[in-house]
Amino acid sequence: MTSDLCEVVITAADAEWLTRFTGRLVADRLAAAVHNLAPISSTYWWEGEVQERHEARAMLHTRVTLVPAIVERANRDHPYRVPCVVATPLITGNPEYLDWIRAETADTP
Repeated sequence: MTSDLCEVVITAADAEWLTRFTGRLVADRLAAAVHNLAPISSTYWWEGEVQERHEARAMLHTRVTLVPAIVERANRDHPYRVPCVVATPLITGNPEYLDWIRAETADTP
């Protein structure tokens, strides 16, 4: 079982912006890989109303210790006032892939 790795989900209205943003996270070694999906359908409460929008979604594989730096970067650069950035632990998986995530990410932000 692993608890030092996670998958981080980030959403945005603009798929191209999200691809560029998450590409920079990979280039800066804050994530080993990113999978971008668009469009997705999002339904959520915002400012007292139910919103329905098409968005893009990115899933990043990284170290838990790097999540605060990813959140900080999203809060700084994301066009949303409150960007969606959530992390879930990777419980298990292909040991070689999990080792690859560790090898391709920074030890510290």
